[in-house]
Amino acid sequence: MFGVERKDGAGPDHSVKVFLDEGAASQLWKAGGERIPELKMQPTLLVMAAGMGSRYGGLKQIDAVGPSGETIIDYSIYDALQAGFARLVFVIRHDIEAPFREAIGSKFEKRIAVDYVFQELDALPQGFTVPAGRTKPWGTTQAILLAEEVLNEPFAAINADDFYGRESFQVLAGFLRAGGSSRGRLTTSGSDYAMVGYTLRNTLSEHGSVSRGVCECDAEGYLRAVTELTKVEKRGRGAQAGGRTLSGDELVSMNFWGFTPLVFPQLRERFFEFLQRSGQELKSECYIPTTVNELVASAIARVKVLPTTAAWFGVTYQEDKPRVKAGIRELVARCEYPQRLWE
Repeated sequence: MFGVERKDGAGPDHSVKVFLDEGAASQLWKAGGERIPELKMQPTLLVMAAGMGSRYGGLKQIDAVGPSGETIIDYSIYDALQAGFARLVFVIRHDIEAPFREAIGSKFEKRIAVDYVFQELDALPQGFTVPAGRTKPWGTTQAILLAEEVLNEPFAAINADDFYGRESFQVLAGFLRAGGSSRGRLTTSGSDYAMVGYTLRNTLSEHGSVSRGVCECDAEGYLRAVTELTKVEKRGRGAQAGGRTLSGDELVSMNFWGFTPLVFPQLRERFFEFLQRSGQELKSECYIPTTVNELVASAIARVKVLPTTAAWFGVTYQEDKPRVKAGIRELVARCEYPQRLWE
């Protein structure tokens, strides 16, 4: 049950608290209407794990990096559970379903509610088809959009192959429990979302270029724009992306987002437009930072950027794995994680 406290305008002693079951409460996100304070729902964690890992080689989502065989997903889910997330949704592909369920899914199905959705090339709106020769997924906007049928509550979306750090989950969970608003109020007539922002220099690989969404924020910490840069290469404490020099202090998106179900029709419209423009290309992808950028630029949504000092580790290349393992060993040595996560 979820409590909704309404003021009738006659002062603090004239309030009415209404209790809704989860189904009724979740419909408020999609119905539109007035601002409703203090509607609190436990958030869900959406894990995007369908990436092909072409640069890395193999199913990087299930490679062990912890001292007792833990994967990066193990640490993300451990942090999410500690922060109060109540359900998991995995976005995977049918061809990796069996090994993924065996190595990952089965571990959590007795601990927390788990759902699966499948990101496939032919999961397209009516009227669109996969061009001959395309093997590349359609991108993270499609991955999140495909979870619409199983999500009726606020949710966080993450990459499966990124280590985000405990603090990040706690900060974003607090935002989502407050109703998707930095002011602690549920907005059904507008869209208040969030993004965890990381320092660029802490996200670069020593072994090759990466793609990063560099964020520009206003004075209140709301996102103005995300610029998606490709081929970002480390240069000392900074970086180079084509002809652009970066200091390394920039806040970047690492695909750690906080949304409500209001986002789904917005994503659907932008994905449709992407397919109209680029649906016959073999490698174009519809990135969620680009899609969010369009929502912000159109004043359809506001996105609060939540800076974090949490450690971030990513496995973009095979050579990144020793650094990730060393970073996690250090966190275990500092007692931030137990030697065995799931004892």
